[in-house]
This record gives sequence, structure tokens and C-alpha cells, in this order.
Amino acid sequence: MTDIKEKVINYIDSNKKIFTDLADKIWENPELSLKEFRSAAFYEQVLEENGFKVEKCFDDIETAFTGTFGSGHPVIGILGEYDALSGLSQERGSIEHKPVVPGGAGHGCGHNMLGTGALAAAFGIKHYLETTGHEGTVIFFGCPGEEGGSSKSFMARDGIWKKLDAALTWHPEDVNEVTTGTNNSTIQILYDFHGTAAHAAGDPEHGRSALDAVELMNTGVQYLREHMTSDCRVHYAITDAGGISPNVVQDHASVLYMVRAGKVKNCVELLKRVDKIAEGAALMTETTFDRTFIDGTADLVPNFTLENVLYDNFKEVGLPTYTGEELDFAKKLRATCPENPAPGFASQFDDDIRAYTEEMSNHGEEGINNFLVPLYHSTAFRAGSTDVGDVSWETPTAQIHVAGFVSGAPGHSWQNVSCGGSSIGHKALIQAGKVLSCAAIDLYENPELLREARAEFEKRTASGYVCPIEDGAKPIAI
Repeated sequence: MTDIKEKVINYIDSNKKIFTDLADKIWENPELSLKEFRSAAFYEQVLEENGFKVEKCFDDIETAFTGTFGSGHPVIGILGEYDALSGLSQERGSIEHKPVVPGGAGHGCGHNMLGTGALAAAFGIKHYLETTGHEGTVIFFGCPGEEGGSSKSFMARDGIWKKLDAALTWHPEDVNEVTTGTNNSTIQILYDFHGTAAHAAGDPEHGRSALDAVELMNTGVQYLREHMTSDCRVHYAITDAGGISPNVVQDHASVLYMVRAGKVKNCVELLKRVDKIAEGAALMTETTFDRTFIDGTADLVPNFTLENVLYDNFKEVGLPTYTGEELDFAKKLRATCPENPAPGFASQFDDDIRAYTEEMSNHGEEGINNFLVPLYHSTAFRAGSTDVGDVSWETPTAQIHVAGFVSGAPGHSWQNVSCGGSSIGHKALIQAGKVLSCAAIDLYENPELLREARAEFEKRTASGYVCPIEDGAKPIAI
């Protein structure tokens, strides 16, 4: 490891209380997507107090912000998130399901760690730029609404990411790995149907049922499923059934649709067919409907060049060490989780890596996966969606997973909330900050790496970016 990187790592260690205290404040004040007003204010204060130029309400999104330091190129973006999930309130450091607030929100996806670990990276990069005098800029992006709102996608529609030379980020997981491959694109639309109320027995002929329209739309989509490619998915939730009185013809009803496809351009085309089904349902029932765009995300574009840089630095920085108490807690919490396959994305596709991860995790019996999954490059598909995909269509982008959850912890679970508020979560976010900042140093120091990453990016995105965000749409909290 170079002397420069050692100094940055020491700097992060010496300031880790800033990041862990902030992670705890975010954990203690969970806020849902696009409603993260306290969380954004916490970040903005810390950034301002530590020499970053802060822009609030970034890109006209109330809870988005940036913190910038430096000047000139390379311009490296570090992506942070901080939204929570509903219904996942949970005591920290507990091996039992104990909500703090029954029905309350909680950080089941670990975004209290994600944002603060990214912030640690931005601090480390700032320290590097300050102490070396190297030309370059670091921008910390506070990105709200990853769980619903996709602020990064709205920013992509506005061309924000095009000014970056590269973007780096991370996500808490139950494994340490450099991520690769691609995933679903997705679009959400709310359909509000409007009809005419009437007495269902005495005057039904004058009624026009909005609920009938919703049900007919859902039926139409069921028949569409046969005529979609296998990578497509369509999900829905009735958000308003028009009331609870069966003897009233419902004059209002709403349904929220989520359309997914492997490629964003195919997702946009599939949505057009769902829109036609809504039109048909309205025609059949003589109702009308309002269509509200909610959000959308694109598929990820991997960048093997940046993945190599991240992996080299992950190996160099190493992994956390855990106390006996932490390991005991992890094993007990692991016992509450379901059986899981071999950890890591690569284990799904590479037999040798699967055998390695099974052995290292003791076939899922270890409380925490304290090893680094071997480097694996792939364009393979995995289910799920993230608005990091939209960033990757506008600039070379890569990310890592760091074990902030116990082995086999389900996604969006109380176990994740419990662990994410513990010292294990603290160690994960500090480790992520070190790896990302050291990788960024390589990009500043070696322009050839950025040229290679850009050339790969241009090749993979030659088909052009189809933005899932519609013109005129604004982020909406749902």
C-alpha cells in the first residue's frame, strides 16, 4: 500500500466517530423515501462543517444535496443514500424481533450505513486532494428515495451524471465482494379511475364503477403475461378500492403498477401495452382515469475496469476484525435467518467460487462472512432494481458490497435493522469508506485507468440511454 493511501486510511480511522455517530443518528431517525428532511439536514451540516461546498435541494429535489471539494478533473462522484423502509422498526443489537415503534420505519436495507460509508470515502478523498495538492474534484451526492422515488434516475434525465469521470458507491450486504452484472429496469405508474356513484340495488344502471375498471385492468394484465419475454415482470397493488360499502357503485379506485424488464428500452415498450389495457378498462366501464408517473430505473451497465480497481483496493485494505462478543451476536442472529445458498453473486455462476464461498462460510453456519469473494466479471442478470443503473448509463460506474449484515440475512428484514445499528454495521461502513477512497486515489493518480474505463463505458452504452423518467415528471413520495 502506498504512503498516500495509508495516510487516507489513518485519516478515516481518526475521524470515524463522525461517520458512526451520523450513521446512528440516521438509524435512530428513519425516514421514508423523499421524506428524509432530518437526514439530509444532518448530512448537510457535517459537510459544511468540514469544508465541503454544499448545494441543498439539488436538482429541485427537496431532500437531495451535494457536497463538493476540489477543482478540475478528474471529477469523481460518490453516491450516498439514506432512506428507510416502512414497517421495519427494530431494536439495535437484538437477536429477537423487537420493534422500537410498532409499525414504524427502519433501515432494513442499511442505508444508514450506505450514506455514511460513502461520506467517509468523500472525506478520505478530500484529505488526499488537500494534502497532495493534486488536481481533481470529489462530489458527494445525497440521493434520496432509492426505495421509491429513484432520485438518481431523475438526475440522469437531467444529465447530471454526464459531468463525472466516474462514479463509485457501495451497499451493505451479507458478503464482501465487488459487484458485477446487470439487473431489472423498472417503472411505476399510478392509475386513478373515476366513475359515477350510484345505489347498487336501486339505481345500478346509472353507476359507472371505478373498481370494475381496476379489476378489468388487472385481468387484462394477467392475459398480457403470456406475451412478455421471460425477463419481464408486472406487479400491482390496489391502493384505493373505492370504499367498504358493497351496495354503493364505487366512483373512485386506484391501482399502482410496477413494470420490470431486463433492458430499460424494453421496460418502456412494455409499459405502453399496460397503458393500453388501462385505456381499454376505462372504455369498457365508461370511466376515466388519471395516469401519474411515479418513478423508474434503468438496468446496470457493468464496468470491468473499475471493478478491477475496486478489487485490488479491497484486497489491499483488507477486512475488519471482530470481537468475540460481535461474533457471538452474529451467530445468534444468523440462527434466526432462513437457510441460504452460497454467498455472493459469483457463486450463482462459477462452480469454483461457489465451492470457495461455501467452505469459507462453513456452508452458511458462520455468523458473518468475513472473507472477500474472488473477483468475478459478468454481464449476467440478477433480479432486483436500483437507480444506480441510470448513473451507469451516463458515466463509468462501479460498486462493492461490504458485510454489514449477518450471513444469510434476508433483504429488507428486521435482522438487517438490528445489525445495521450495531458495531458490526459501524465496521462495515468504515471499511467501505476506505476501499472507495483508495480506489478513487488510483483513478486520480493514473489517468490511463479512467481512459480504459471510459472506453469500456462507451462500448457498452453504444445503443444509447433510454431514460425511464418521463418528461415533466417530478419525484413523488408514495
